[in-house]
Amino acid sequence: MTYEEIMQKLEELGSEQTKQIYLNHGVKEPYFGVKIGDLKKLVKYVKKNHELALKLYDSGNHDAMYLAGFSINPKLISKETLQDWAKKAYWYMAAEYTVAQVTAESDYALELAREWMKSEDEMVAVCGWSTYSNYLSITPDEKLDIAEIKTLLNQVKNTVHEERNRVRYVMNGFVLSVGAYVTELCEEAKQVAEFIGKVHVDVGNTACKVPLASEYIKKIEMKNRVGMKRKTCIC
Repeated sequence: MTYEEIMQKLEELGSEQTKQIYLNHGVKEPYFGVKIGDLKKLVKYVKKNHELALKLYDSGNHDAMYLAGFSINPKLISKETLQDWAKKAYWYMAAEYTVAQVTAESDYALELAREWMKSEDEMVAVCGWSTYSNYLSITPDEKLDIAEIKTLLNQVKNTVHEERNRVRYVMNGFVLSVGAYVTELCEEAKQVAEFIGKVHVDVGNTACKVPLASEYIKKIEMKNRVGMKRKTCIC
């Protein structure tokens, strides 16, 4: 399918109900309001066309941008393109999911995560923390920088409640990821989770809740799933 055909299909799949849900979460025009499940059905038409996926993201249309994240080959995308994607990720779904998941599977995961986490731009910082969290979920422990992860856990412990709104959310998510995916640091993540307690995030006019890290990690332990890595974080 061509770019024009994909955009036409997205418009057809959109609904006012889904548009309102996304609006409550912070999306901006242009967007059609396509359900995630329907976006995934279009991946097969885009997946083998790298340039088409890039064009979809550059459209600025939320639905097209999200589809691009599902369809792009992370091993083909350049560092410069990922940096551009991060700058254009104006709301949390694009930052926490699309950009972070693709970057985590790219050759620039740690380099960009470290760069973005320090950003004064809230959504770029969100990209950074979420990228690192996703990276932990797919990378063998022996390839991880355990000392760096400990430092980041300590940073969360000391600063999470003073951070920007969505940065608080992804910092909390980082603790969850360490506890769930890094066997050696599970106990330390649990201690940090207990220390920070409930992390408060303004989720707008939605029913979304911030998971309590300590409870989440305990559930993973009860299922004997600590340290079980994912094959992919793009989902």
